[in-house]
Amino acid sequence: MKVMQPTRRHFLQGSAALLGSGWLMNSTAMAAIDPNSFSGRIFSASHYGPFEAVVRDGQIVGISPMIELDQRPTEMLMHGVLDRVYDKSRIDYPMVRKSYLEGWKSGDVKPELRGKEEYVRVDWDTALKLTAKAITDTIVEHGHQAILSTSYGGWSHAGIMRPNVLQGKFFNMIGGCTNTVGDWSGGASQISLPHVIGDMEVYSAQTAWEVIRDNTEVFVLVGCDPIKNNRIEYTVADHGMYGPWEQIRDNGCKFISINPQKTASDAYLNADWVRIVPNTDVALFLGMAYHVLENGLEDKDYLAKYTVGSDKWIAYVKGEGEDKTAKTPEWASAITGIDAAKIRELAGLLAKSRTEIAGAWSLQRAHHGEMTHWAIINFAALTGKIGKPGEGVGFSWHYGNGGMPQSGKGTPSGLSQGKNFVTDYIVPASRITEALENPGAEVVYNGNVRKYPDVHMIYNAGNNFMSHQQDTNRLIKALQKVKTIVSQDVWWTAATRWADIVLPASSPLERDDISVGGTYSNDKIYAMKKVIEPVGESRSDFEIFAGLADLFYKMSPYVEDQQFPEYIEIMKFAYAKTGAAEHTPFEEFWERGYALQPAPKEARQWVRHGDFYSDPAANPLHTKSGKIEMFCETIAEMNLEDCPGMPMWLEPAEYLGNAKEGQLHVVSPHPWYRLHSQMDQSASLRDLYKVQGREPVRINAEDAAARGIADGDLVEIYNDRGTVIAGAVVSDEIMPGVISIYEGCWPSLDSKGRCNSGLVNFLTSTQKSSGLSQATTANTCLASIRKCEDPEGPNMAYEKPPILEGVELAAIDDADLALDRLDAVIEALYDDMSPGEKMFYERCTVCHGPRDVGAFTKLQWKAITPSMFPRAGLDDAEAALIMDFLMENASDAAN
Repeated sequence: MKVMQPTRRHFLQGSAALLGSGWLMNSTAMAAIDPNSFSGRIFSASHYGPFEAVVRDGQIVGISPMIELDQRPTEMLMHGVLDRVYDKSRIDYPMVRKSYLEGWKSGDVKPELRGKEEYVRVDWDTALKLTAKAITDTIVEHGHQAILSTSYGGWSHAGIMRPNVLQGKFFNMIGGCTNTVGDWSGGASQISLPHVIGDMEVYSAQTAWEVIRDNTEVFVLVGCDPIKNNRIEYTVADHGMYGPWEQIRDNGCKFISINPQKTASDAYLNADWVRIVPNTDVALFLGMAYHVLENGLEDKDYLAKYTVGSDKWIAYVKGEGEDKTAKTPEWASAITGIDAAKIRELAGLLAKSRTEIAGAWSLQRAHHGEMTHWAIINFAALTGKIGKPGEGVGFSWHYGNGGMPQSGKGTPSGLSQGKNFVTDYIVPASRITEALENPGAEVVYNGNVRKYPDVHMIYNAGNNFMSHQQDTNRLIKALQKVKTIVSQDVWWTAATRWADIVLPASSPLERDDISVGGTYSNDKIYAMKKVIEPVGESRSDFEIFAGLADLFYKMSPYVEDQQFPEYIEIMKFAYAKTGAAEHTPFEEFWERGYALQPAPKEARQWVRHGDFYSDPAANPLHTKSGKIEMFCETIAEMNLEDCPGMPMWLEPAEYLGNAKEGQLHVVSPHPWYRLHSQMDQSASLRDLYKVQGREPVRINAEDAAARGIADGDLVEIYNDRGTVIAGAVVSDEIMPGVISIYEGCWPSLDSKGRCNSGLVNFLTSTQKSSGLSQATTANTCLASIRKCEDPEGPNMAYEKPPILEGVELAAIDDADLALDRLDAVIEALYDDMSPGEKMFYERCTVCHGPRDVGAFTKLQWKAITPSMFPRAGLDDAEAALIMDFLMENASDAAN
């Protein structure tokens, strides 16, 4: 494949017209429900649900839920969506940090002043040219790998035109950059479980809910809170599982919740609450396994037919392994805080009943987190559950309406990201700080040895990585080595407040897009219509990257104007890949705002791992053995001290079992009124839950009384990594020794360096889960707490930073940019791609799907693709082409 390199600039002098007419200004349909109501209603959709925006004189004045599509809209939809569009935290204009603007020519940009000094309002030409120069300088002087993309995850909005995808498309046109690998959601299990059970599991569909309703006797929620977490969705939420959960409950299913605190799901489902010391779930399942073995409750026939390695794990449980310690209920009780008699009772009940065990993603966000889901799998296999109707394990019941029948239809496909030529360097998503501190150091990821890059530039689009990363103080210090940080966002999040160049993106309501309803059901296609014009001087992410591409003479190939003469053609192309397009023309879909592609009748009886259970020879798992690997030779042969070849109890670096006097275990679950950090600036939502303007922290009444803390007090939570100020919520529904504070709030530092807003990541550790996955351990955290006697004024997290306006700017001479230095570098990178390779980079690298072919083995790709291919909308022939490419380039292809 050859790169287009026009030699004359006027080739694209018409680009402004291209982006200003048919491309980004297409009309939207109006869809009033009440014929007597104001007709200025425009259909759109979001992570929080589908809706109609009521628009008067170009302004949104209300949000109306679409009851026929979503019967349980949340406050985030009803209030937050509107609040944040016009919030004072909007970035109205391009900005450059004062010292960076003054020193861009000399290179004296004073990175140590990030987060402290003023920003200068600049025009788009200045902002884009400074960004392009930083990109060119970095690549020419240090290599493509010296640019780090922190735009992981893709949660910025629900459509296909996500900024992380568009950023990938832009950078890969000029040779690529270092990407993060893995994510926060399921970072440990997405690497370990393909080896164990042949699938990532954490991003996989669950048994159809009617099968659970009609068969399941006991449903165990291990850290799992589906009622809370299904309030939002990676695509468009419709809260379709709320009614089914009620039916399952009312049909007599017994719910048990194993959790350090009671949850919304516990109340909703009338669950029996079993309190457990955080990070000790492995010990519990080992103790229950011992009781099963002691009483002959194991299913020996199942073990022989469906598993390998059970003998080694059983020997370990019995105390016949190297440690010579029997994992008795008494042993487990001392670790978990659960009475030994209760452990025996649970073990007997789960073994003898038709039991489904739901493990939350949060369980594996811990030191040795790979062990937890694996221990649950081993217990379920020991008792012969996996693959039977209404029984087994599931690690995505709390996400994406897990349990809804799957349509099996294609979904809208995004634009190609192209090929990233940076393959020798990686940064696991939760290891950014470590990477910055250790340039050139080797890092092992999934058994492959790569290197950390020497990062000189960070590009961050649509991602608040400063609120996500653990040990925030350490990150702020590590960022001082980076010369340039560009942040492209809608609002002044933490990631923009610590940037040098700030590019204002328009909100999802200010451009057209397309999405799908239900991560797993995929039963609705949604038009995300443009509702209003961009606020201030903001531009869509697509337009921003197109503007950068224009500076490198690549506007036309970036926007693919030969294939898509107008922007709406991208929506048409994406829609054509869906099942809905088979019966509903695009024009009808776009006018109405949605189209249906219902699940077939047989999907309502689908059982996770059911085919494997019915005929394991004909339907082997994508593991090395084709069976459930209770002991996994592949992992064992990696010889990792912190991740053995079977689920074992390994003491976490921080937990109540090794806490200092007065320390409590800090857990940080997903928020109720936010999507991670999204919506934190909504004043209407903050009024519902913040305490004196700070993040609430749930604390047991005994712990509060011992420290003189009353409900509603401001408190300091502190350890040797940092201090945060939060508002106390005193409760008997959290166990003593544990405090709970939601992750994701926006930070604000006071004069003492305390986070006056309550961002928990000033407390959390950068400890890796293990050398297998390098995943986050956010829920492995100890801290102390005391009443705050000296809070410094209100929380300023939602105010704009100081901005200098009216500064006279000198025009930037193109000769000072010397962008043509990149031409020869780029041309040297590109070779012809195979059809499968081209299709992979076009269709399979747009969300959670891995972007580095060589980071995974053949078997892992076979385990990943059953979840990835349907989301990419591939037909059988396309899937076969891509699979050939993956098999030829997997990490073990040479073997």
